[in-house]
Amino acid sequence: MTTSLVTGPTAGIGAAFARQLAAKGHALVLVSRDEERLGRTADELRERYGVAVEVLAADLATEPGIAAVEERLRDASRPVDLLVNNAGFGNRGTFLVAPMADELRMLRLHCEAVLRLTAAAAEGMRERGRGAVVNVASVAAFMPRGTYGASKAWVVRFTEGAAQELRGSGVRLLALCPGFVRTEFHARAGMNADALPSWAWLDADKVVAAALRDLARGRTVSVPDPRYKLAVALARHTPTRMFAAASTRTGRRYDPKNPPGPRTPR
Repeated sequence: MTTSLVTGPTAGIGAAFARQLAAKGHALVLVSRDEERLGRTADELRERYGVAVEVLAADLATEPGIAAVEERLRDASRPVDLLVNNAGFGNRGTFLVAPMADELRMLRLHCEAVLRLTAAAAEGMRERGRGAVVNVASVAAFMPRGTYGASKAWVVRFTEGAAQELRGSGVRLLALCPGFVRTEFHARAGMNADALPSWAWLDADKVVAAALRDLARGRTVSVPDPRYKLAVALARHTPTRMFAAASTRTGRRYDPKNPPGPRTPR
């Protein structure tokens, strides 16, 4: 039986991954710091799809949380065939407004956790000659977007480099770079995204379906939807100073009832 481990599986893209993988018959390992919500999600998936679901409560912005998931991924008696590094968050505030402690937690979750969990999973996958890792990044990786964009740019470059170095091993890696997706992400970060046009929004289930197709095709970077493929192409060929102002404003209007402050996880 194929086993998939998904971080941040209780809402949005992570929940869509959990549903679609369960629908394919995968046993699941779900990782989140919200233990109560994690239990409800697991129960729903077991009931709906009839698959085995293991839960692991862990905060991946902390050393104990990362270490606990590393240990599970290295358990050779219960191998993980697919790792989805989805957990992430947006800060309430731009650079020098968001507290430095929150910026550092973001780097630990988006970069250190992704690095360490990918390594822990890939070691066993390489020994078995098969397996895959999906690292959820963002189109912000290609645009000037402060710490969030920089951390997601690292995810893309790391995934591309690791994929190259593991070529021929049977281990596949994919960086998923969605645009605006209707999830809890913006509300939790205190961002008011109401000004975004309806065409800018993507559906989480369609994003995940596209990612799984691209993974099966052997691609290393997945940018779902032609609109965002065009946006990434423009970002790559437009001078940074010309693109920066519009990129920084888009989706970064903060709700006056929920002003910039401490971070909120995805």
